[in-house]
Amino acid sequence: MKTCRIDGWGTYLPDDAVTFTTRSGTVTRYRVADDVSQLDMLAAAADRAIRRAGVQPDDVDCVIAACAAGIQPIPCTAALVMERVAPGARAAAFDVNSTCTSFITALDIASRYLADGTYERILIVSGDVGSRFLDPAERESYELFSDAAAAVVVTRGDTTTTDGLGDDRATGPGILASLQQTWPAHAHDTELRGGLSLHPAQDYAAGDPADYRFDMHGRRALMGMLRVLPEFFERFFTAAGIGVEDLDLVVPHQASGALGIAMRRVGIPDGSYVDAVAEYGNMVSASVPYTLARCLDDGRVCRGDTVLLCGTAAGLTANALALRL
Repeated sequence: MKTCRIDGWGTYLPDDAVTFTTRSGTVTRYRVADDVSQLDMLAAAADRAIRRAGVQPDDVDCVIAACAAGIQPIPCTAALVMERVAPGARAAAFDVNSTCTSFITALDIASRYLADGTYERILIVSGDVGSRFLDPAERESYELFSDAAAAVVVTRGDTTTTDGLGDDRATGPGILASLQQTWPAHAHDTELRGGLSLHPAQDYAAGDPADYRFDMHGRRALMGMLRVLPEFFERFFTAAGIGVEDLDLVVPHQASGALGIAMRRVGIPDGSYVDAVAEYGNMVSASVPYTLARCLDDGRVCRGDTVLLCGTAAGLTANALALRL
């Protein structure tokens, strides 16, 4: 186990909410105002996480931005967040991107740095303004996404041994297991093509406007996900040496209204996972950390509990991480 403790967390949710009537009922989605930027959201969540951790911004020695779409191509989003919330810190700053599961990837990477002793206190911040990339004519995606941000401060934490011999098989907080895999055959099921080297921003006027908006083939993506997930989770649980019965809660990416289908397909029963798709929808990279923060705030999970953070993302990527809080 890699010891890793969440010392503080923070979130940002826009004030403006819109409702849509879908086949499954009425859903609520949150959209930032025109005068609020992605950086504003990320900085607000990061500042709240730092304050909740009870530390000073300069105490952070690494900033990881885990977003699906960054603020600008250069510099990295983490550097811009650091400029806003911890300008005096002697810290590294870099980005991690596995789209909707970026936070899970970043937490896994952070735990390895902490275990190696490279860094002592890491700020991870995730968030996207998905609404600014949506095509109103594509109802499936337009009525699914919300804007939000979330951040955590993680440290190595304490190691509690069980055999009195200094063995690091700990009973304290940490990552029990993690697994990530990508199936590139589904790489184009969900994509945003424009803005970087394939279709540079300066070519927008003469290009296809659709390349600069999110494009999702929902049914194709869903069927691909349902095909690969059972074997993926079987490998994860086998490697982790744990089962669903060992989990206190599953915190999945709030991908779509088909969340329940996906959970049942991998053997996770109703009531053991969070389903807030109707309440706030798909928050892209903020989805998992925002949902986890809500559960921490509400007392649904607490210190000592084991949670499974999991989800799928464009790529097609699947991600799973078992975390003891």
